[in-house]
Amino acid sequence: MIVATSPSASEPLALVELPPRPLGPLDVRVRVHSVGVNPVDWKMREGGPLRLAHFFVGPRGPLVVGVDFAGEISERGASVCDLAVGAAVVGGTDFSRKQLGSYATEVVVRADQCAALPSSVGFEQAACLPVPGATAHRALVEVGRLRERPDARVLVLGASGGVGLVTIQLARALGAESWGVCSARNVALVERLGARPIDYTEGDPLAEAARVGGFDVIVNAVGTATYDAARVRALLRPEGVHVLVVVHPTDYPAIGLSSRTVAVLGKPRRANLAPLVALVAEGELESLVEEVFPLADAEAAHARSRGGKVVGKLLLDPHAKARSTQAHST
Repeated sequence: MIVATSPSASEPLALVELPPRPLGPLDVRVRVHSVGVNPVDWKMREGGPLRLAHFFVGPRGPLVVGVDFAGEISERGASVCDLAVGAAVVGGTDFSRKQLGSYATEVVVRADQCAALPSSVGFEQAACLPVPGATAHRALVEVGRLRERPDARVLVLGASGGVGLVTIQLARALGAESWGVCSARNVALVERLGARPIDYTEGDPLAEAARVGGFDVIVNAVGTATYDAARVRALLRPEGVHVLVVVHPTDYPAIGLSSRTVAVLGKPRRANLAPLVALVAEGELESLVEEVFPLADAEAAHARSRGGKVVGKLLLDPHAKARSTQAHST
């Protein structure tokens, strides 16, 4: 199989060929058709807590980043009976299970990390879901308990990014009223997807949110460097929760000392992916793709992601030819 790997953040991602990974009894081998790019992918390369965790509990060998993938099962383990060879699936890799990342032509993961795709949901649509969808599901359903909150109100900071777009749509599907902070160019998009837009270019978005009233869940997909945590928490209803998707070291005390501030990065599993796939199939959840790069140009995709202001998702195509010289085969 071919993977995109990099020894360090200072060296560009390059394509290398590795032998096929062995298949365990609970595993499936998936021929990857589309890969989702997330900020966590390039952050893993730069070091910090994620890279340290990977060093201690991840697989040995080269660092292959990436989580999101969609493709078709080419082989299944002896104990897998609920996913057939040839089935189209979406899923996410997990380095804590000694798995390589998804920047590859094939992945080996546990069957419970995959959800089946109906014929109406394409691979690119599906590859937008795993990390953003699992994060939104955890924030709103598991942590925010929206199903238990009648007349719930949700505020999303960073509503036009990968996590934000799924979050506002999932909030709508769960029957909640939501507001999304975004730039002027994304106001119409956020409104179309079910949230009331708050344009941060028109003034102080938190002051505007305060005029709206209290919120049951506030999902901060941008970070407390942009939106002060104390000001955000002041917007919560008495039982409300402040969910941090982007976490800085300065956030650790609030996370550790307050049950109302929770850090969330969802792990893709069938249990949280299957409901999202169903919403896509029903037309209730839209996947927005900003750009598709060949896998060989993953370095260019990371540069695009680092630059911010991405609306929706960046994807990689493992089978497309390189269109630049920023990544190369060795």
